[in-house]
Amino acid sequence: MISVGLRRSLIFRIVCRMFSNKYEEAVHKLNSLQSNKATIAQIRKDIKTGQKCTNLEDMENYLMRTGISLNTLDKLSVIHVAGTKGKGSTSAMCESILRAHGYRTGFYSSPHLVAVRERIRLFGIPLSEEAFARHFHKVYDSLYKTQAYDGDMPKYFAFLTVMAFNVFLEEKVDVAVVEVGIGGIVDYTNIIRKVPVIGITALGLDHTAILGTTLPEIALAKAGIMKPGCLAYTVHQETDAMDVLRRKAFEFQCPLTKVPNYSTYAFQNGLRLSIELEAYRMNASLSIQLAHAWMRIRTKDKNNIDNKNQNTDLLISSLSKETVIGLRDCKWPGRYQVIETDYGCVYLDGAHTKESMEICAKWFTENCRYIIFYVCDKAVVLMYSLYRMRNLIAFLVCLFLFHNKYKKHFLN
Repeated sequence: MISVGLRRSLIFRIVCRMFSNKYEEAVHKLNSLQSNKATIAQIRKDIKTGQKCTNLEDMENYLMRTGISLNTLDKLSVIHVAGTKGKGSTSAMCESILRAHGYRTGFYSSPHLVAVRERIRLFGIPLSEEAFARHFHKVYDSLYKTQAYDGDMPKYFAFLTVMAFNVFLEEKVDVAVVEVGIGGIVDYTNIIRKVPVIGITALGLDHTAILGTTLPEIALAKAGIMKPGCLAYTVHQETDAMDVLRRKAFEFQCPLTKVPNYSTYAFQNGLRLSIELEAYRMNASLSIQLAHAWMRIRTKDKNNIDNKNQNTDLLISSLSKETVIGLRDCKWPGRYQVIETDYGCVYLDGAHTKESMEICAKWFTENCRYIIFYVCDKAVVLMYSLYRMRNLIAFLVCLFLFHNKYKKHFLN
């Protein structure tokens, strides 16, 4: 005879296995969809042949097939973040600040570090395997059953974007922080029409085959997330890029504000961010302004105050206790991250552009506890994974030029 305790244990194991199997099935189905690489290749082909990119039309169709019209999507309050460098950490800090203020948050980001469910977060926590599987199969089945032809399914990133919007609407979040995938103007996330606040992080040359080979061209693509009447915030940009952002903001009648230096804020409790790099501090300043701009608009909407007569684009300079806590508690793995182990210290960063690599090298040299490369019997080992399309030598030069012992090998 099986005891009650043993019976409950067996049932629990069976249920866990069922959820695990459903999650694994979801990941398998997701991975079977066309990869981002193929999607990017198609966009490049469209650009070369002069074909119109149909990302937004496709996204509207996918959402409709899951029961979400654009009018329904308009009910979702979104902070939209684009940029070349730092949009992930900026979005993460913004979400953390809003959550610290008591708001129900959603957060959609890419790429993921370990598991795909990290891309969709509720209240700061990645979807559990059970929740991911449940939402995935609901969306997948709706799309699969309504195919107009065989293969009429969204690709990997587009599917996750559809799924994220479904999750956020179902969970009735107060605000969703949405990070752009690539570019802005034709990115799948840009299907959202009513956005109170947008942010554009530092711009640089990346995805040039799609976005353009100059900073003004890239700025034009990123500025595509601006919406009429929204509040736009950005950081210091190169003059030609900033000129483009200002011109597009004027066209959209969208007030564009450059955020202040991080050092100008008055912090409570003597907060000091663990990362003192200027680039990260710049991202923190942008996240502060995005979060507080949204909260000001939210407060005015709830109190039925006419926003047109309000100074909703004012910058804040003194930070509340909640904002301080949000910044302090924000965790963004894989970005300027240090992991202590028994065998040494591991320094992790996901830098993938020349500018980001220079910042990464500076961060490492300033924070490494040993003199770089050799101190006593301690060695520093570089492990670097590079996508084949990128310039290996240029990136390695960025890493090694920060150390005098090896600089000469690259300069000669």
